[in-house]
Amino acid sequence: MVAETPILPAHIEETIRAIAKLHADHHQEAGTLQRVVERLTAWIGRPRFIAALTAIVALWIASNLLVSLSGLRPWDAPPFNWLQGGLGLLALYVTVLILTTQRRDDQLASYREQLTLELAILSEQKSAKIISLLEEQRRDHPHLENRVDTEAAAMAVAADPQTVLDAIKDSAAASPAADRMNAQAV
Repeated sequence: MVAETPILPAHIEETIRAIAKLHADHHQEAGTLQRVVERLTAWIGRPRFIAALTAIVALWIASNLLVSLSGLRPWDAPPFNWLQGGLGLLALYVTVLILTTQRRDDQLASYREQLTLELAILSEQKSAKIISLLEEQRRDHPHLENRVDTEAAAMAVAADPQTVLDAIKDSAAASPAADRMNAQAV
């Protein structure tokens, strides 16, 4: 029997669609060259690439040694300068491919971080509003005891993101780790 996919609430489906759109838009913004770079990086990251590279290097060395043993002049005698140069060039290209792909992935991660931060701030503001409304209801309801709740009153005030950011910066600047980092920079 096939398990049925649960029906998700509309707000969750909307969130899933928004995230999927973020990824789709990011993919569509890539040019042809960027897509080629991403495909190459994905191909290089597979075990088949390592196996193929190992086989090519082994074949290169073995064929040069066999040619040398047969008395002929090998095209790349030990210490295999041409092989070393080719592998060095390959390493350079692989590095550039990975860095290019990582830079683009970092851009997408930055969008996600921004979205997460904005939603966290919005959630905090909504929570403060809910606490404020509950406190108002408690004060106005004739059957509930009207008392002072300083903790609820403090939580009912939405945090100012700039003030929180400034406090984080001040705290980080005062930490011993920041002192070590500043000393290392000098």
